[in-house]
Amino acid sequence: MPEQRPPLEGDFAFLPDRERHIAGYIDALPDGAVMDVKSLAKVLPLYGQTAVGSALRALSVAGHLRRVRGLNGEGNQVRWVTRTYWSRIAHDNEWWNAFLVAETTPAPVPAPVPVPVSVSVPEQRAEEPRPETELVPVPGVGSGEERQPSKAFVALARLGRVDERLALSAVECAELEPLAAEWFERGVDATYLRGALTAGLPESVRSPFGLVRRRLRDKLPPRLPVVPRIEAEVPMFRAMAVCTECETPGRPEAFRDGLCKPCRQPEPEPESEPAARPLSPGFNG
Repeated sequence: MPEQRPPLEGDFAFLPDRERHIAGYIDALPDGAVMDVKSLAKVLPLYGQTAVGSALRALSVAGHLRRVRGLNGEGNQVRWVTRTYWSRIAHDNEWWNAFLVAETTPAPVPAPVPVPVSVSVPEQRAEEPRPETELVPVPGVGSGEERQPSKAFVALARLGRVDERLALSAVECAELEPLAAEWFERGVDATYLRGALTAGLPESVRSPFGLVRRRLRDKLPPRLPVVPRIEAEVPMFRAMAVCTECETPGRPEAFRDGLCKPCRQPEPEPESEPAARPLSPGFNG
């Protein structure tokens, strides 16, 4: 149901007795209650299905209800259902058209959220935590000033503190920095990089620079694939407006007073047969 104001005693006073009685009953139903002709006729013993159908038509013309029909569910678990929208306040066709267009227009599907695939971290030795903001002298600066080093340079400079067999000089760290930076561009962090470079070291390392350079090249991880986040399927209701009387589907603006064009036109009255002319007196058959 559209948003409702509190009920008033004279909400349906302008309606005929039958429509007022059925409108009062429908108005007291909770959201989601069954409102088809057959179900209403069962609980309203004063009126049969024909009378209930005529009353619903009149309530549609009065601006109190509209109907939509569509598929409910997802995948193979779908079925056709009819929904009736009821309003305690009577609305004109323009209001109902705008309401039904909003109800029958599918909501935009949100863009999938990229989720990086996790990569296992090699076994590594524990190290004492050190502040990441530590400045490391970087060679090549003629003025003698120190610049903030990159993550790749810092990770290489700390290898000797993790395992003294991989102690590198500042010049060696600067030379290996582009190779290590490519690891970070592929989504790994300093912990992963240090673990890959220090895992399974031999008892003695003759050339830490050569070993680190070879491992940076040979163990370069693949780029992390980006996969969309799979959201749980939410049952959807894809529908279109239908005629209140015959349930012919169509766009909301194709209906006036909730009725399609054929149902709005009154049925032509049957033509009466011409009266038989009296026979002439001189005709004896």
